[in-house]
Amino acid sequence: MGILEVKDVGKRFGGLQALGDVNLSVKENTVHAIIGPNGAGKSTLLNCLVGKLIPDTGSVMFDGQSVLGRSPHEINQMGISRVFQTPEIFGDLSVMENMMIPCFAKRDGSFRMRAIENTMREKDVVEKAEAMLVDMNMADKRHMNAASMSRGDKRRLEIGMCLAQEPRLLLLDEPTAGMARADTNNTIDLLKQISDERDITIAIIEHDMHVVFSLAQRITVLAQGTPLVEDNPENIKGHPKVREAYLGETAA
Repeated sequence: MGILEVKDVGKRFGGLQALGDVNLSVKENTVHAIIGPNGAGKSTLLNCLVGKLIPDTGSVMFDGQSVLGRSPHEINQMGISRVFQTPEIFGDLSVMENMMIPCFAKRDGSFRMRAIENTMREKDVVEKAEAMLVDMNMADKRHMNAASMSRGDKRRLEIGMCLAQEPRLLLLDEPTAGMARADTNNTIDLLKQISDERDITIAIIEHDMHVVFSLAQRITVLAQGTPLVEDNPENIKGHPKVREAYLGETAA
């Protein structure tokens, strides 16, 4: 039994079957990748996991509790945080101010932040935010305007903001999309460190196979809304069904 259990999940959009009988088990404290060609249903599945979509059929259980019918905020409070394809930060605030928002929210259970000048008086919030910036290797950028940073640093900040909420499951939707190779490699190193040092499970959707095979301990391959195969990375690489899904032809 995994910390995240997806059973027989289906989702249609009009005449389009986006997901069909998807079954997925993500084991606790592992890195599990979900891959597949464009249109395979990866983002639809992720949106079902975080409350943005409700599947037509099936169940999604996190640590024994259903996530279905819960708001994204409620799911976040259960211990699930999501990193989006485009970094979601507050560009008009400093790096430090961005990091204080989830630190304050974690303490009082609300994602509505007081005015920055009031929050600054909350010593424990400031201390936690500063500690998270050290963990993210961003302490030297604390006074920078968040919008002025590189995409890689914005992603690092967003991941730190998620970790400040102390999640048990971190969902990442193509976290290296649009990055230069150096930023991609830095993000891989960061996620490896998080996986090694924190009591956290990571599920990742990613097109970049360099990222997938650098991080994942288990991989599920989707095609046309249904799982093709689930296995460890070594067995996935040359699997004929995976080659067929990506290349459009059956491997010899």
